[in-house]
Amino acid sequence: MEKISTVTTKKCSQSRLCEMIDAYEKLVFSICYKITGDYFTAEDITQETFLAAYRKYETFDGQNEKAWICRIATNKSIDYIRSSNQRSVPTEDDFFGSIRGDTKTPEEVCMEKEIKGQLEQYCNKLKPPYDEIAREYYLEEMTAAQIAKKRGVNLKTIQTQIYRARSKLQKLYRKEDNL
Repeated sequence: MEKISTVTTKKCSQSRLCEMIDAYEKLVFSICYKITGDYFTAEDITQETFLAAYRKYETFDGQNEKAWICRIATNKSIDYIRSSNQRSVPTEDDFFGSIRGDTKTPEEVCMEKEIKGQLEQYCNKLKPPYDEIAREYYLEEMTAAQIAKKRGVNLKTIQTQIYRARSKLQKLYRKEDNL
């Protein structure tokens, strides 16, 4: 008798697994894909998710199945990311890139000076307050929050001014490209 009830329970949980796959397969895949960023890995983790749900279904309390399966998918994806970071072997480029550090080549230094010089000229062509905002944001590399605090102005105002300054600068760059 015990053997029959075990078989019946297995068949019921197998049919429940099929129902869960039908109901949540796309959702689970999208979660896995969003976290891993790899289509084939997401497919594998989706399968692992449903296998884990099948194995642990008897411990599930029966409330909010969708959230439960999504949590399993999220945890499996995060576990994969963590383990892949530990498995990664540094390449030759990684090694030499880390040795180089932040030092720039003479060509990069020269190009940066030229680009910043041109940007400064364009900033000077803007009308107030856009000229100052553009200088602070692009040349001094201040954040919108820092500029707002420095000027004692609402953050949204500064963000709008940065957006408008960017638009005006783009027009100036396009104008020069057409010449």
